[in-house]
Amino acid sequence: MIADDHPIVREGLKQILASAHDIQVIAEADTGYDLLDKLPKFQPDTILLDIKMPGIGGLDVLKQIKSLKPELPVLILSMHPEEQYAIRVLKAGAAGYLTKNSAPEKLVDAIRKVNQGGKYISSSLAERLAFDLDSDSHKSSHEFLSDREYQVLCMIAQGKTVSEIADTLKLSVKTISTYRARILEKMKMKNNAELTYYAIQNGLVE
Repeated sequence: MIADDHPIVREGLKQILASAHDIQVIAEADTGYDLLDKLPKFQPDTILLDIKMPGIGGLDVLKQIKSLKPELPVLILSMHPEEQYAIRVLKAGAAGYLTKNSAPEKLVDAIRKVNQGGKYISSSLAERLAFDLDSDSHKSSHEFLSDREYQVLCMIAQGKTVSEIADTLKLSVKTISTYRARILEKMKMKNNAELTYYAIQNGLVE
């Protein structure tokens, strides 16, 4: 099952997978809510999930999928480089992480591997994971944030207001303000400008 909010991307993915005799796309979803609605009906054995979609984000969708079907492999497909989300989604239960600029044959290989119970990550990400397990001393400030705090940080850095973030995440303005205060405290920063500069310097936003 493919979940991506861009019809052209979904069509391209289907064309790539059509060349693999052992892979069949049985359903598509254009939002996280659409995916969660269709999941019980279609019962896919692997999900290809975009990390950024309208409404409920890919990370939240992933967590809900894993709570409903812990054994269902979810391969994350993203336009964002590995350092932004890869380790975070793997810790949340994803079976692999693939960037959209990867070669088409890597997509087929990745789906086959996660469907057989394996994990699909790049060699550079494997090395980062090893360092991450080794010691907290190697972690950047944003890696100590919760998933929701990290999500809010990225949205602040994209120039979104507290009200816009609250509307997107379907949370209250007060809740978002609380997350923002926690982020500033954890990262020892004073304002949105410092957060934005940090996010840009660390490649968390384009």
